[in-house]
Amino acid sequence: MALLLPLAAAAQQPGTGTPKTPKTPNPGNQLAQPQTVAPGTPLSLEEAIRTGLENNYGIRIARRDEEIVRNNVTRGNAGQLPTVSGNLSRTFNINYSRQQLNNTEPRLVNGGRANGLAFGVGLNWTIFDGLGMFIAYDRLRTLDQQQQQVTRATVEQAVADITDSYYTVVRERGKIRAFEEALKVGQARIDLTQAQVEVGVTAKVELLTAQVDYNADRALLIQQQEALATAKTNLNNLLGRAPGTDLSPADSIVVNRGLNKEQVVAGIVERNPVLQQARLGVDVATLERKQVTATRLPQVDVVGGYNLNRNINNAAFINTPQGSSLATNVNRVYGPNYGVVASVPIFDGFNRRRLEQNARVNIERSKLQLDQTQLDLNTQAEQAYLQYQNRLQLLDLEESNIQLARQNVAITLERYRLGLLNQLSLREAQRNLLNAENRLLDARFLAKQAEVVLRQLSGTLVQQGPATGAQ
Repeated sequence: MALLLPLAAAAQQPGTGTPKTPKTPNPGNQLAQPQTVAPGTPLSLEEAIRTGLENNYGIRIARRDEEIVRNNVTRGNAGQLPTVSGNLSRTFNINYSRQQLNNTEPRLVNGGRANGLAFGVGLNWTIFDGLGMFIAYDRLRTLDQQQQQVTRATVEQAVADITDSYYTVVRERGKIRAFEEALKVGQARIDLTQAQVEVGVTAKVELLTAQVDYNADRALLIQQQEALATAKTNLNNLLGRAPGTDLSPADSIVVNRGLNKEQVVAGIVERNPVLQQARLGVDVATLERKQVTATRLPQVDVVGGYNLNRNINNAAFINTPQGSSLATNVNRVYGPNYGVVASVPIFDGFNRRRLEQNARVNIERSKLQLDQTQLDLNTQAEQAYLQYQNRLQLLDLEESNIQLARQNVAITLERYRLGLLNQLSLREAQRNLLNAENRLLDARFLAKQAEVVLRQLSGTLVQQGPATGAQ
């Protein structure tokens, strides 16, 4: 089955590298500084998906299975073409014989030699079997279509996993930026407190508290760097690359807000590969029943061939006027043969009736599976769309809230510089901003996840088209 890359995100924005972490002025600090890593090779979502389609082992295995099923779709495999076979045999004998007539002396032959040659070509062609051969060919084609849907479902799941893993990297990198922004505020707090201590306005304990809070934020940044490295490793695994391959996502999380439930439900009916598999399963079961029914009718075969048989016996007794004597006997039979063979099923121990009953049950079972699959997909669509709407509302809330949190930090930091607020108020504002940044990143990620689920259900995550060349 030929597939195209999935539709890319609604918009793509270039990412930036990770800025360096500000250093604390405290030389006696025992906590190690977070490691600053150079940005990896830029990687867009489209490039990630293309690489995954080429290297993902699950997809490659599914395509091999599809190739096997497609190779089976031949008229010869369905029994519509004749079969021709040839055979050749060459035999050699060493015979010991004893012949005695009435009261005469026995005649003995020791080590008499004989050889035989047999050659033949045979043809068998079924010209009528109750149309079973044509039903078999239709069944093979239907199985091929079903396997294509299996491959498509595998590709869509791989694309969904790669998309989810890619945006996880984007989210974890964004959280690192949020922690770095928090460290900048913490550094500004240390600088202001240091200046106040130097002029005697603030006690040194305030400076020590600021440094402790700063180190705590640095520890969180180190943990977040580990989370980012883990996310990159998981993405490389899905792309079939070495786990340590560094990368820098070039796209940001942009959520498509234009999906509606009617489009999703219509897409499930028309394009969802799981539902298409279930529908084709009903077709396969129906064709299998027709095949069983066709065996009740007569079968007519055309047969033909050419045979050659030659036997040479060097120890054969022949009768002559003078009596029996030992001679060489050569016997050769050759020529074409042809005819028609017809067979009619009369009684087979009720096995054919049993097979027909099982075939009818299998059709009913396939229809029940189709109805269950339809119900499950509609339920998933209902839940996914409700989740999608809720997450869009949360995203709107967090996008408005982040502006308030940033303004609050700016105002609080200025008032702290003027001596109008204490450290607790500044620290609280700093934490509120960090939490708001993380909640916004999570809200975008979860909303994108809900969008991907809806597109996967509606069969629009991957569209059919020319081959990508991925193997």
